Amino acid sequence: IYAGRRIVQLPHFEADAWIDLANEQGITHAMVVPTMLARITERLDARGESIPTLRALSYGGGKMPLPIIERALELLPDTAFVNAYGLTETSSTIALLGPDDHRIALASDDPMIRRRLTSAGKPLPSIELTIRDETGAEVGPDTPGEIWVRGEQVSGEYQGLGSSLNDEGWFPTHDGGWLDADGYLFVTGRIDDVIIRGGENISPGEIEEALLRHPSVSEAACIGVPHAQWGEVVCAAVVCDGDVQPGELQEHVRETLRGSKVPEHVAFVEQLPYNDTGKLLRRKLRDELAHLGDDSA
Repeated sequence: IYAGRRIVQLPHFEADAWIDLANEQGITHAMVVPTMLARITERLDARGESIPTLRALSYGGGKMPLPIIERALELLPDTAFVNAYGLTETSSTIALLGPDDHRIALASDDPMIRRRLTSAGKPLPSIELTIRDETGAEVGPDTPGEIWVRGEQVSGEYQGLGSSLNDEGWFPTHDGGWLDADGYLFVTGRIDDVIIRGGENISPGEIEEALLRHPSVSEAACIGVPHAQWGEVVCAAVVCDGDVQPGELQEHVRETLRGSKVPEHVAFVEQLPYNDTGKLLRRKLRDELAHLGDDSA
């Protein structure tokens, strides 16, 4: 508004309506979450269309599966993609994967560079960011842990509850992630969403990404359900476009991930629970699939 631009809103997200509105109104800039982009690319593919006026597309709010962002970049070759990561407590963005990062990664045959498409980019110059283990000690590259940040834009304070900063001004985000050797940040999700199987911390995001590589899977979400022997085991909820059996999906995951990360249960659902902004409601999914646990919790 300040710059004299029009703001066009869609009351409720629906991929075809979003594409129609973008083309009818000549939309130049848009913001989506990963689940929205997945549906938009699916419909663009099916319709054989593009959005020629779209100059910039920013996304965030969740982990971006590699097949989705790869296809989106192919379908919208003239659009500048930006992935932003941040929290309310950090005054929004603290890490950014810019347009050049996207195109360089897409053009690379090096899997270590290509995987940057699933990253949140590098921390902003005004932000210090480290990954720490459960004791609060910093860990090295490619080692998962909790994301800690420090900087002038980080408040970490709540009215009536005081500050969450430590004595050195660091804020624990309660998000899991890791940094690669070049400083790119990979966010795996909320620490509370981690599945703990026999003492092993398993990120649901990497299993979901593996499932989404199967041609019949359009959406996937993983949670932990109680298990007497292991504490928790992986349960996958999937939305499928074709006829596929649980065993086929389990073997598909086993091809790229070790056995402990293969879903013990695969539940086929018509749709996953999302809020109005397209974020997955993992807690609601846990309630819906609680019957698959063995009541050991």
